[in-house]
Amino acid sequence: VLVGGGTPFFTALDNWVNLSLVETRTFPDGVVLTRYETKR
Repeated sequence: VLVGGGTPFFTALDNWVNLSLVETRTFPDGVVLTRYETKR
């Protein structure tokens, strides 16, 4: 998680990270997985 509330998993970012959506999966229980890669 790069953005959101709660306990941070990553340190604060100094710059924006350009991302491209690679994959989206919705599981039967309603959980949605989104996978990104950095744009070059």
